[in-house]
Amino acid sequence: MAFDERTLNGMGVLAAVVRNGSFVRAADALDMTPSGVSRAIVRLEGRLGVRLFDRTTRSVALTDEGRRFHEQIAPLLAGLEDAASEAAQGQAAVRGRLRVNVHPFFSRLILVRGWAASCASTPSYGWS
Repeated sequence: MAFDERTLNGMGVLAAVVRNGSFVRAADALDMTPSGVSRAIVRLEGRLGVRLFDRTTRSVALTDEGRRFHEQIAPLLAGLEDAASEAAQGQAAVRGRLRVNVHPFFSRLILVRGWAASCASTPSYGWS
C-alpha cells in the first residue's frame, strides 16, 4: 500500500478519538465537526480495509484491529509531534557564530568584561 498523506491525517483523528473517548470530544479538541471526525474515520477505515471502531449511539470502542493499529501508530505520532515541536523551538534559539569588529581599546576595557559575565551566566555559550 502506497503512503497517502490523507492517511496520516486520519491517524491523527483516530488518536484524538481514542484520547478523548468520543467523536464529539475529539471534534472539539481538533476544532472539527463531529460529522467531520466521523467522515475522517470512515475514510481511514476505507483506506486500511478494516473497521477500527465499534460504534453505537451512546459509545465508541476500538475493535481488536483498531486497538492494534493505534498501539502501533501512537509512538510514531508522538515522534512526529516531538519533531515538529523541536523544529519550532529551533526557530527561536540563537545559533551560529557571532563576529564583532571593534576597536581593540574598547574591546579590552569594556566588552570583554560584559562577554565574560554573559558567558559565565549562560554555560551553553563559550569562546571559540
